[in-house]
Amino acid sequence: MKALVLSVFAAFAGLASPALADLQQVTSRDAFVALVDGKTLTRPLVKLKVLSNGQITGKGATWEISGEWAWKDGFLCRTLIWGGDDLGYNCQEIKSDGSRMRFTSDKGSGDSAEFSLR
Repeated sequence: MKALVLSVFAAFAGLASPALADLQQVTSRDAFVALVDGKTLTRPLVKLKVLSNGQITGKGATWEISGEWAWKDGFLCRTLIWGGDDLGYNCQEIKSDGSRMRFTSDKGSGDSAEFSLR
């Protein structure tokens, strides 16, 4: 079941939205924290909090998500555990328009996932 949910998340991550051109790259830790501080990042079946202290918490489908993050060379670099599975370390490009945020793995050259900021 977990593999099926992960496949669904991967499929959603690959969907492009015509409004994505409005997103601007986030280039500093301070700008990133200002966007996520006190907010929940949401997408279908996923709710995350990215805390200013470097922690990530939340839930994806029915499984807990936890991790740590740091800002390095203009990218969000994170480790992530989802339902006990280590998703590894990855540095991601961040783009936002203030109400949406897109994370693109592999420093902007990999898969993307877009979240609403609530």
